[in-house]
Amino acid sequence: MWEIIRANQRRAALLVVFMAALLFAVGYGLGELLTPEGGLLGLAAAFVVWIGLTLAAYFGGDQILLATSGARRIQKDDHPVLWNVVEEMCIASGLPQMPEVYIMDEDAPNAFATGRKAERSAVVVTAGLLERLNRDELQGVVAHELGHIRNRDVLYMTMVGVMMGTIVILADIGMRVLWYGGGRRRTSSDSKGGAEAIVLVVSLVLLILAPILAQLMYFALSRRREYLADASSALFTRYPEGLASALEKIAARGLPLKAANRATAPMYIVNPLKLAGGKLADLTSTHPPTSERVGILRSMAGGPVSLALYNDAFRKVTGRVVGVVPAGSVRAAQEVEARRAATPDPRTGIDRVRQATDALWRLQQYAFIPCVCGVSLKVPPVHRGREIRCPQCGTPHQAPQPK
Repeated sequence: MWEIIRANQRRAALLVVFMAALLFAVGYGLGELLTPEGGLLGLAAAFVVWIGLTLAAYFGGDQILLATSGARRIQKDDHPVLWNVVEEMCIASGLPQMPEVYIMDEDAPNAFATGRKAERSAVVVTAGLLERLNRDELQGVVAHELGHIRNRDVLYMTMVGVMMGTIVILADIGMRVLWYGGGRRRTSSDSKGGAEAIVLVVSLVLLILAPILAQLMYFALSRRREYLADASSALFTRYPEGLASALEKIAARGLPLKAANRATAPMYIVNPLKLAGGKLADLTSTHPPTSERVGILRSMAGGPVSLALYNDAFRKVTGRVVGVVPAGSVRAAQEVEARRAATPDPRTGIDRVRQATDALWRLQQYAFIPCVCGVSLKVPPVHRGREIRCPQCGTPHQAPQPK
């Protein structure tokens, strides 16, 4: 796996350099639009903005992402099944420390991982995901997210996302300046001859094309890392069908995620903005086509699970000559993992919904009071400290005060 990590780092570092160059070019163009010979000033401003946002993304990007998503951190008692699955996959992936576990109060099934390094990371799943997936499928999704952490591409996606967002903001400012205040600038340009007019035209073209180029470069990194995380998930769980089935359920639900936006969409396991569409939607999506990812995982049927098997399945399904896993990693991973059978999950669909709902209520400081008749009373914070009677048997209970 170290070859995968190094390959991810090389590609991401190269992409960061290209994105930074594009950002500075946009800043130069914006400066030229604002004032004659103001390109250097715009370049300096873009550099300052980039430094500030990059530092914010590096030191606090994970917390910003968690806060904007509305995710709430849980403990083992809040949702034991999810906690145990994360523990198991953490051991299987070889991470030095178990990530923090979060739940989003969203009906759309999805998940993402964040964190600057493996020792400071988090896995976030939605309530809709917990309600719809059985244990094997949940393992596949969690292992996929831990694969992102293990492959060390979460930080790079956060950094590149910050750059892309900055490019879009600066380009939008430039277009507004041109739209509302460009008349005077054009007059000045005409009076000083054709050279300045050429600079203005180039700046305008750059402001139009830069966000598109940034988005395409962002997609390039995002798509490749999804394949690699899928391969990692199959290796960690030794059951590729679990992730394949989970991806199908997530895509079939077709609900957009309210907390997601264009900058954060590549962080999720499946595109949270638009899950359905034709070939054009696949080309412009932050993720590979779900049907293709499912086909690759299911083409691994038969035989022990390995990175070489995933590469073979990838070439077979996509028709590409070169596999997605670096050749060095395939050669280094001589050992293969025996494929395991499906794990029976005694929980019904209603059980999964109840567990996810109870976890959200616990996070909202509800009190859970078991009654002798078998009913579990769930008391909201506003009624804590009062006497509550069981609606089924009438037994009085004293709701505890909130901690």
